[in-house]
Amino acid sequence: MLLQIVRPRTALTTAIYGSVVLATLASSADSFDVLNYVDPLIGTANGGHVFPGATLPFGMAKAVADTVGENQAGFAFDTNVVTGFSHMHDSGTGGSPSMGNFPIFAQPSCPNDDINQCKWRLNDRAVAWDKNSVNARPGYFSISLANGVQAEMTTTNRSALYRFTFDESSSSSLSPVVLVDLIDLPQSRTNGTADVDSATGRLSGNGTFSPSFGIGSYNLHFCVDFKGAELRDTGTWTKNQANVTRKTVSVQADGTNTPGGTFARFHSPQDNIILARVGVSFMNVEQACSNAEREQPNFDFDGTRSAAEVAWRKKLNVMSIDADEVSNDLQAVFWSGAYRSLISPQDYTGENPLWESDEPYYDSYYWQENPVSAKLAIWDSYRSIHPLLTLVDPLSQSRMMRSLLDIYRFEGYLPDCRMSLCKGLTQGGSNADVLMADAYLKNVEGIDWDTAYEAVVKDAEVEPANWDVEGRGGLQSWKTLGYIPKDDYDPYGAGTHTRSISRTVEYAYNDFCIAEMAQGMGKQADYEKYTTRSGNWAHMFKADQKSSIKGVDTNFTGFLQPRYTNGSWAYQDPIFCSPLLSFTSCYLNPSGHETYEGSSWLYTFYAPHDMGALIQTLGGAEQFTSRLEFLHQSGLLYVGDEQAFLTVFQFHYAGRPALSAKYSHFYIPSQFNTTTAGIPGNDDSGAMGSFVVLSMMGLWPVPGQNVYLITPPYFKEISIENAVTGKTATVRNINFDSNYESIYIQSAKLDGQAWTKNWVSHDFFAEGGILELELGPTESKWGTQTEDLPPSMSSYQ
Repeated sequence: MLLQIVRPRTALTTAIYGSVVLATLASSADSFDVLNYVDPLIGTANGGHVFPGATLPFGMAKAVADTVGENQAGFAFDTNVVTGFSHMHDSGTGGSPSMGNFPIFAQPSCPNDDINQCKWRLNDRAVAWDKNSVNARPGYFSISLANGVQAEMTTTNRSALYRFTFDESSSSSLSPVVLVDLIDLPQSRTNGTADVDSATGRLSGNGTFSPSFGIGSYNLHFCVDFKGAELRDTGTWTKNQANVTRKTVSVQADGTNTPGGTFARFHSPQDNIILARVGVSFMNVEQACSNAEREQPNFDFDGTRSAAEVAWRKKLNVMSIDADEVSNDLQAVFWSGAYRSLISPQDYTGENPLWESDEPYYDSYYWQENPVSAKLAIWDSYRSIHPLLTLVDPLSQSRMMRSLLDIYRFEGYLPDCRMSLCKGLTQGGSNADVLMADAYLKNVEGIDWDTAYEAVVKDAEVEPANWDVEGRGGLQSWKTLGYIPKDDYDPYGAGTHTRSISRTVEYAYNDFCIAEMAQGMGKQADYEKYTTRSGNWAHMFKADQKSSIKGVDTNFTGFLQPRYTNGSWAYQDPIFCSPLLSFTSCYLNPSGHETYEGSSWLYTFYAPHDMGALIQTLGGAEQFTSRLEFLHQSGLLYVGDEQAFLTVFQFHYAGRPALSAKYSHFYIPSQFNTTTAGIPGNDDSGAMGSFVVLSMMGLWPVPGQNVYLITPPYFKEISIENAVTGKTATVRNINFDSNYESIYIQSAKLDGQAWTKNWVSHDFFAEGGILELELGPTESKWGTQTEDLPPSMSSYQ
């Protein structure tokens, strides 16, 4: 077809797919260490914004070197200088940097032993780092600087431990100085105060900062203690001047963001090593200090690092793979994706000063945007991150859902985005509704379902005063017209009046998810109401709308289009906001247009609850398949945005599951590989990581439904142990081909019985079992009959 762009296999793809059997560490179960296949540096270049530093699973403390450049996660591999080491970060976000509060920085000595000749300000102290020195591993990060300092770091939940090793040859008289700066990465501080204890060298303080994309502000506190050298003197610094007599410094917002902080200077340390232990807290300085003292009483760097590795192995080892004949690189793509999926959201339980509660509190359900890609919010994470957590860590998933409900109890709405204790911006629908339905259908334990149902119904029925940060806007139009008009007038709340197409289809799916919960809870009237409203997606479908690319007709007719309040049609080019036309034009701003981070071409495929009706609307299964293939091959789709994920596997609904397998391999490893730029766009706090894991696992979850679409795993066999039931689910390939030519299911058996459906339910993971897939090089009839297709609200014919 004219305009199709078929991506050839690159040299990288061939290398990763290569048929040469590598001698992998997985060759022996006794020698296998999953951490050897985790590379935290994947996605740290070219705008990936992945956090590569030391952290625990969902840990609050996140320690890494802060670089100058695209430092949204603190460190980026395609940078040149380091300015400090800070203790809290986010991973994979777009937009402005986040957190990176209170960086410490170590210098071997001051020139001429003059404290005022040391480098204090951010730009002055920036120092080159050795590209070959970086060592990143779960729970550990190290880097060597041109000033003769090697910095290593590891973490516990609420504290970081740094080990600075000084090259004595870099200075004629080694007298290290370690400073703390009252700053954060986005330089959002409005005020800050720091103190130094001249007897012990303890540095402590706090600051008020703005979230990187949200409303409000937050207070954070720190506490730094040292070990390994005799204290020489202490003091404060502002701008480029030090003062050894003052012990307290305060800096305010004066339009220049005056730099300042405290420092400790030491005599030459034993073995040239100084340890710095940093506690952090949202509560107060005392809790920051106690967090560090409780979690790391002995400054035991190697013990802390070892404990972090144990925690990561425990999280990751619920999955096991038979990787015989699979390249090390592909294994690293899989395990590194799994690792990134377990970095956020972050467990701030016990660190929430906003209300008292015995419930868990998680934060960094993130949202940010930039000219290429955006954030992580529930808008992103409901599609792949949380469904993966439900499989590999259902206990953490339960705690996160409880946390969302606690936010609802105290703030009135479920969040769509939250960071640093602040409300973030809502991108589309009220997609926490999808999370609640997904957890309900999959029997996630420990959740107050009555409160959960109350919360999702409030999203659907009660418009908030500011629907930019919670709930839904335009509910009067939604209930009366059945869509969000382009010219919507909303007297009941305030918000950004854009995204009429994408909000309509998201609201429709949100209502379907509420209907599922209503049905399960015996609320028949609600079930019927929300089922009816879930069909509103069709009200935006303009049957005669055509689409062309550079003046050439795509030969497909019928796309979602904006409508006015009076029912007449407005217009947005179906390819607008795709990589082929004004890709960066559809963001959350007053001129953000009618689709969000994607084109009408993409959103026309979004009715995951009613695929039977959608397929018929688009001309039947054959025409639907042709259109979906065109989406993937024409350059219209950017797989680095999460709305693209489901489209890779939607061929299942048209009775062509083999094509889902084909297009999974179309993107992996061509756009997901082991380079520092090895993900498309930014990671969105693990969204790209979870996409690659679920794709390579071969069971794609349809979020908000009890449905997993079956494709062959990228390994001979993969197993997942359920932490709640203790049961193990195994998917096994028969006739596995490491060249990935035989990727088409010929037949399947579930627990020894023939299985013709191209999907399974969550019972497979909860109760355990063995799914055997016989593979071949050509498409077969398996999973193609109407009775084999996934559930749909409307029939397929």
